[in-house]
Amino acid sequence: MIVHAASRPGDSLLGQDRWAATQRSVVVLDGASAFDASAPPADAYVDALLDALIARVDTAAPLPDIVAAAIEHAAHIVDASPGGGPSSTVAIFREIGQSIELALLGDTTIVVGRTDGTQERLVDDRLSRVAADERQHYRHRLRAGAGYDEHHRATLGAIQTAERAVRNRDDGYWIAEADPRAAKAMFIRQYPRDAVSWCVLASDGAQRVLDHLGISWASLATATDADLQRLLDDLHRWESESDPDGVLLPRSKRHDDKTLAVWHAE
Repeated sequence: MIVHAASRPGDSLLGQDRWAATQRSVVVLDGASAFDASAPPADAYVDALLDALIARVDTAAPLPDIVAAAIEHAAHIVDASPGGGPSSTVAIFREIGQSIELALLGDTTIVVGRTDGTQERLVDDRLSRVAADERQHYRHRLRAGAGYDEHHRATLGAIQTAERAVRNRDDGYWIAEADPRAAKAMFIRQYPRDAVSWCVLASDGAQRVLDHLGISWASLATATDADLQRLLDDLHRWESESDPDGVLLPRSKRHDDKTLAVWHAE
């Protein structure tokens, strides 16, 4: 299995994105801090979740069972409680037999390049439907040049409160946190292995800037680790130098963590 990957923290030293590859699988996580400051930190949660997933993902167990067990383990390790703990997206690529399985929970993106030259994008947009008016409001203000001011921060707080109220509910959205039932709500796709040429797993911090700048996903298929690292550094630099106040690409903060993991067929 040929995998190349890179990560670029947004503001903190290590950030809250994580990725890892095994002999048959690739996992990408994008952690989010809890709204409650007394909750365990998101970096501890994603570390525990990644360890639990990597220990299980190459087994023959169904992916929902693997993710459910990993969520339960991580929540226990950091003592997280439903609705009050840190959370994380989950994106998984797995080779199993003559098939490729993909699983997605949360707003990470998976792009599949087929051998016939077509592409398919897997997204989970349920979170974006929560507090949609407030999201539109802050984007409108950023486009107008308001910047990341106190009003912006207050709007983000209101969005987080709304998210917490409907976390891991059918009328809201599902995410890895402390309720293993979230694994049953993952989006799962399966492809014949010989039908897939390449696959990219991207945290939203990378995906949004890539799409905004019109960078081809297919161009990542043969990228090396160093190529991907340079690209993420360039995206970070574009945010700093070309759009520091989110006018061109409205986003919740100037810099988000960015991760890209690329699999391609031998």
